[in-house]
Amino acid sequence: MTAPRHVPVLGAEAVRALAIVPGERHVDATFGAGGYSNAMLAAGARVFAFDQDPDAIAEGRTMAAADDRLTLVPALFSTMAVELAARGAVPVDGVVMDIGVSSMQLDRADRGFSFQGDGPLDMRMSRTGPSAADFLNTAEEGEIADILYHYGDEPRSRRVARAIVEVRPLATTGDLARVVRRALGHRSHDKKDPATRTFQAVRIHVNRELGELADGLVAAERVLRPGGRLAVVTFHSLEDRLVKRFLRERSGATPARSRHLPPTAASATPSFEQIGKPVRPGDAEVTANPRARSATLRVARRTAAEPWVQGEA
Repeated sequence: MTAPRHVPVLGAEAVRALAIVPGERHVDATFGAGGYSNAMLAAGARVFAFDQDPDAIAEGRTMAAADDRLTLVPALFSTMAVELAARGAVPVDGVVMDIGVSSMQLDRADRGFSFQGDGPLDMRMSRTGPSAADFLNTAEEGEIADILYHYGDEPRSRRVARAIVEVRPLATTGDLARVVRRALGHRSHDKKDPATRTFQAVRIHVNRELGELADGLVAAERVLRPGGRLAVVTFHSLEDRLVKRFLRERSGATPARSRHLPPTAASATPSFEQIGKPVRPGDAEVTANPRARSATLRVARRTAAEPWVQGEA
């Protein structure tokens, strides 16, 4: 094993929740810098690590070369059922997901995820498909406003969308940040930059993050053996709400459906049982890494029931 370049938020708690037994097969759905995979290997697991980011896969090859129990899978984690089946690796004993943008992506200005350093307005995790600039420079004002409102909780989304349309084309993260700050007002001593919500919303839209999470949860349900465990770490309320609803529904409760989750048969036998209460980082972790403040870990155990059939209830 090699030392990971990043220690994931709630990583120890998430890996501990998997209750790994040496020799088991586990999935790291979001490889990133390899923090989870490294800990899972240390516990004796055979790890299949997914990442759609070609940079993460390329940088993880050294780690994979050092330990043949690690298999890197350059694919969306929503495809894990197909990818694992192709490798003869179904069922698995555990799946861990660390949702959202990685610290490495945020910290690299050339990836365009953050306004902390000026770079191309990109935001694509996979480096393929339409970029953030493509979306913001071509979408209708109303569509931009809706994205900012629903994915960023931006209460003045229409004002921001109007400002974007008036000055476009936008080329860099600095361009977008300046437009949002002018539209909403910004003082250097403000606790939170007003551009934060817009960047979050655009990133979620460009990468189809909530749809990918919903599909990934369904895929995990399909690949986990009875008794296998699912551990999911989320970083904002949209993600956590989706995971919470999925697990409540799959464990027998049936709250109102999320528009991001596919329709299911309400009478299906519970396919998961939730384990414990949601876990949040302690003061020491938040002090060491302020990004940890909003993190939530939810854990569930797979039952012996068949995966739920997708279709109208």
